[in-house]
Amino acid sequence: MAAKRQERGTIRAFVLANVEAHPQDIARVTAEKFGISRQAANRHLKSLVDNNQIIASGKTRQKRYELVPIAEKIFNLEIIPGLSEDTIWRRLIEPLLVGVKENVLGICQYGFTEMVNNIIDHSESSDAVVRVSYTISKIEFVILDHGIGVFEKITKALGLEDYRHAVLELTKGKVTTDPEHHTGEGVFFTCRMFDRFSIRSGDLYFSHFEDANWLIETQEEDLQGTYIEMEIDPNSERTTKEIFDRFATEHDDYGFTRTHVPVRLAIYEGEKLVSRSQAKRLLGRFDRFKEVFLDFDGVETIGPAFADEIFRVFAVQHPDTNLVCVNASEEVDKMIHRALSANDVNGKSDSP
Repeated sequence: MAAKRQERGTIRAFVLANVEAHPQDIARVTAEKFGISRQAANRHLKSLVDNNQIIASGKTRQKRYELVPIAEKIFNLEIIPGLSEDTIWRRLIEPLLVGVKENVLGICQYGFTEMVNNIIDHSESSDAVVRVSYTISKIEFVILDHGIGVFEKITKALGLEDYRHAVLELTKGKVTTDPEHHTGEGVFFTCRMFDRFSIRSGDLYFSHFEDANWLIETQEEDLQGTYIEMEIDPNSERTTKEIFDRFATEHDDYGFTRTHVPVRLAIYEGEKLVSRSQAKRLLGRFDRFKEVFLDFDGVETIGPAFADEIFRVFAVQHPDTNLVCVNASEEVDKMIHRALSANDVNGKSDSP
């Protein structure tokens, strides 16, 4: 009897851990995982529904399952003078996250307050909508304002070419439209603290997930304002300190002096990275950092002019900025070493 109870507990724990990824086929996935019939899997699902651990909606083939939220609430915020993000967090959000581990709560507080502060100070929106959802497997924040839109704001303030360029600058960090009052670090650190972070604004969707994956997609319809989603596992071991430390160079008193740039975000659809102008766009503001990790994941090849502008011209002009290449393909590596060889001939540079 005890063995059967243990087996039931194992099966139901599997359902709870996987139902969000398989809302419509969780019965099939469970049956295949444990070698049981679909009917037996459905009995476990019914028990979880009866115990108010999951919710069922729809019928037969359209039936969906989802976790019952531990807490879920939607707030409408009026953006008025004197509104402060820490007060919103303390009075409205933190009470919903009772029992959340200290390290995860710290990440939630940092990310939420940074994003709401951006709305208050930069969005030019008169209101915002916030949704908080907390289940056993996910804490999710959705924040929507109706202002100018983050990509448009950055594009105009910095005189950039377009919204995609604004996304690239956001991933570097230290980008702000109000340098007297802001450091431009909020989005940079927040998107690396959460398991998944995404922004939709105008006709672009930008997402960072699973620590190293980046995505930019063009949307068919423009979105007025900015829509942000942030998601983290309540059981995550990640800490804010871990993320801050990752981007501080050694012996630098924990300053934000190191950045990680996904090079493929500089690629426009149908293009290859071959020109000096593309390199200069990528290199923008690199001189503000002591160390820049250039991540070539997803970049198949680069042209000689592109490589030369980065690894010879920039390297010679900015010897205090160390360029470190990671995830370079064989073809990319050849072009990098070709540029470095030109530096070696002139005796002006070491390899990054």
